[in-house]
Amino acid sequence: MEILKALADETRLGILETIARKEICACRLPALVGKTQPAVSQHLSVLLGAGLVRMRKDGKKRIYSVSEKGNKILGEIRKW
Repeated sequence: MEILKALADETRLGILETIARKEICACRLPALVGKTQPAVSQHLSVLLGAGLVRMRKDGKKRIYSVSEKGNKILGEIRKW
C-alpha cells in the first residue's frame, strides 16, 4: 500500500523517472522537477520509505538512485 501512496503523487513519479535515468544529487532535483528543495526532500523521504529509491552520501551531497524494487515497479508502470 505504501508503494501506491508514494506513486499516487505526480511529482514523486516524476522524481522517480528522473532518478531512473541516472543517479543524481538531491541538490539538482528541484531545478529538474520544478519544485522547492524542501518539497523535493519531503518527496524523496516518501520514496525512500516505500523502498523505491536508495540514497548514499558523497561528502555533503546525497546521491539518489532507483532501487531494484523501484526499477521493477517502473517497468510495470511503463507497460500500462
